[in-house]
Amino acid sequence: MPPYAVALSVVGLVLALVAGVYAASSALAPRGFGSGPFLSGARPAEHALSRYHVRWYTVSMVFLAFDMEMVFMYPWALVVASVGVKAVVEMFAFLALLLVGVLYAWREGALRWT
Repeated sequence: MPPYAVALSVVGLVLALVAGVYAASSALAPRGFGSGPFLSGARPAEHALSRYHVRWYTVSMVFLAFDMEMVFMYPWALVVASVGVKAVVEMFAFLALLLVGVLYAWREGALRWT
């Protein structure tokens, strides 16, 4: 028996299994929920495509700034002893740049929730 015949039979068996699972799910699925989403039997309170307030984008950018700070500070902490004073100066310059961004966001009111 050629090796491609074995591979094709395995693919055919997998396809038959997938078709069987789809047939069983359509036969055994409960009816009566309509076309709406299933949320523990309750109707959703808002539309699924509702938009977020623009403030959330600013908050996510501030979060990403602090996330990037941690991504860069971990390897910095591992090599700071071998590099020396230059690494300390560069990291404080980086932190100063992030602080400028946070102060700008604070001044613009991005961190105010009322």
